[in-house]
This record gives sequence, structure tokens and C-alpha cells, in this order.
Amino acid sequence: MPRTFPPLTKAAAVSACLIVVDQLTKLAMTSSFAPGERLSLLPPLLHLTYVQNTGAAFGLFKGQQALFIILSLAVMGWIVLELTRSGRIAPRVFWGSALILGGAAGNLIDRFRLGYVIDFIGVGIWPLFNVADSAITIGIGLLLFHSLVASKGRGARDEGRGNG
Repeated sequence: MPRTFPPLTKAAAVSACLIVVDQLTKLAMTSSFAPGERLSLLPPLLHLTYVQNTGAAFGLFKGQQALFIILSLAVMGWIVLELTRSGRIAPRVFWGSALILGGAAGNLIDRFRLGYVIDFIGVGIWPLFNVADSAITIGIGLLLFHSLVASKGRGARDEGRGNG
């Protein structure tokens, strides 16, 4: 009989892989670019620009490192708790949780190690981001999508019961 691992163990493995990719891409940027240096790849759609972001997403709330560390740890703790409590978990919830966990950890490593997050991917006029930011965004999208689908399913079941 094949061994099955609990959701937290599988999410930790996915998150660890994501952290490695995130940190390697950031290392590649910092060893190849000076802060502010830009390389256009597909003008004007795609460019690489190395920035040191002391804020949150889109550079908001600059200099609030303690707040971001506390929030990141709280979110990661909540996800770990939820994954520990869960036996079976919907694939969207699993992947969303694993991506958020790995992305938050990747950026948290930067905050602890450097005091800022390394951002470098530029798409159009969108603010710069990194692999960890992408994972967090996709993870949140998966959880929101799951929540919408699940709530529609509950609504349809409730309508069938004549609760209206």
C-alpha cells in the first residue's frame, strides 16, 4: 500500500521547492545587476529591474519591516494550523496554501537577511515583483476561487432544501 503524507508535509515540500527557486532567482539578480539597473526583454511588456523593496506589495508602507514580519509569521502560522487540522483537503486549497506558505517564507527570508525584499520582474506598467510575490498572488487566487465555487455549491444545496 503506497504511503500517503499529511497535507502539511506535502505543502512543506512544495513550499521548500518554491523557496529555493525564489532565492536562486534573487541571487541571480543581485549577482548580475546593480540596484536600479534595468534590462528590457520584450519592450515595453517585460523587463528586469533590480529594486530593494522595504515596503509591501507595490512598494506600499515602506519601512514597516516589523509589521510585515509579524503579518507573514501570523499568516504562515494560520496556514500551518489549518493544514495540520485537515485530513483531506481540496486540491485548490492545498495548492493555494502551499504557494502562499512558500511565497511568504521566501520574502520573509529577505526581510530577516537583508531588511528588504528583492523585486525584479517588470510586466508593462505593473509594479515590480518576484517569484514569491507571484506564488502568493496565485495562491490567494486559488483560495478565493475555491471559496466562490464552494459557496455557490452551498447556495444551490440550500435552495433545494426550500430555505427561501
